[in-house]
Amino acid sequence: MQASDTRPRTPRDVVVALVAFALTLGLLAHGHGSTRAIDLPGVALAAVATLPLVYHRRSPLGVFALTAAASAAINALGYQAGPPFGPTVALFYVASDDRTRLRIGRTAAVVFGMFAVHLGATAIAEDGFPATPILFGVVVWGVAWGLGDGLRGRRRRRADLAERAARAERDTARERRLAAAEERTRIARDLHDSAAHAINVILVQAGAARLLQERDPEAARSALTTIEDVARETIGEIDQLVRGLREDAADEAVEPPTGLGALDTLVERHRAAGVAVDVRVEGVPRPLPPSLDQAAYRILQESLTNAARHGGGDAAVAIDYGEARLGLDVANPVAPAAAPAPIDGGHGILGMRERAALLGGSLDVERRDGRFRVRASLPYAVAEEGR
Repeated sequence: MQASDTRPRTPRDVVVALVAFALTLGLLAHGHGSTRAIDLPGVALAAVATLPLVYHRRSPLGVFALTAAASAAINALGYQAGPPFGPTVALFYVASDDRTRLRIGRTAAVVFGMFAVHLGATAIAEDGFPATPILFGVVVWGVAWGLGDGLRGRRRRRADLAERAARAERDTARERRLAAAEERTRIARDLHDSAAHAINVILVQAGAARLLQERDPEAARSALTTIEDVARETIGEIDQLVRGLREDAADEAVEPPTGLGALDTLVERHRAAGVAVDVRVEGVPRPLPPSLDQAAYRILQESLTNAARHGGGDAAVAIDYGEARLGLDVANPVAPAAAPAPIDGGHGILGMRERAALLGGSLDVERRDGRFRVRASLPYAVAEEGR
């Protein structure tokens, strides 16, 4: 059974039905070849052949069958010879309706069956084979079907376009949310690295200032100046990072964090804090993609922070510009009295591993023979693709 459409009748449906009814009455009264004058049964048949068009949204195929049967009765009784307005419009509605097209076999059977009934009724009225009505009926009903099918196709294409647009909008929104989540994760890692580095430097410099304030006031003032500079720089960076987390600043561009170009400043800061840092560069330095440059700087920053916190007073940094990868190596002795640096735990190590993994690289951490070592391998190709 054909599913009904719950959409209400529209004024246009009523107007179409009334126009078809009026045209059919005009044929009954003035059509050529009529053998019977218009009368009350003819008006009733004209009403049945046209007015059910108002209900085409509920059952288009049923409306077509009813109007075609009434139109065939009009022909058989000799009322008029002319185009069957009601069934033709009903056939247009059948072709334009997706529900009837889903049951194309039954639809075709009903359409061809009612066409045969129409021809049979015309043959009865004319006492012969109706060649002209056959040709005329094929043309008229063929045009009606083609117009209805074209309307259905255009409606379907518009619906598909709307669905694709909605799907694309949903995908874009989902990608935007994922990108925002990834950005917030990156910001959280940068925030941890900056805060941990700054607090460690401030801690060391504050201790030095306390110890030197009486016997070496100049060195104490230098340590306090370093504390002030680091604090001011870190506050600015944290403020910038936190702005990126605020919803009201979601559309603002966040400046990228520092890259390897600031390595000298980082090293000098640790040297001023009492850590003897030795830097060795192998290979030919080359411009790095921003993501790789930033990740390399953060890995070195966290490694030197661990060296200052848990190490024995010195650190060796090696940067290797290989053909396909950037290699980073930071090693430092472990102070016997210092708390052991974590290998598998801790936010710092976890952040370094995540940075390397996001670039398709690797990061290894080991503690052996009284030395703590961090080694990272970061490929150029993946970083360049992510620009």
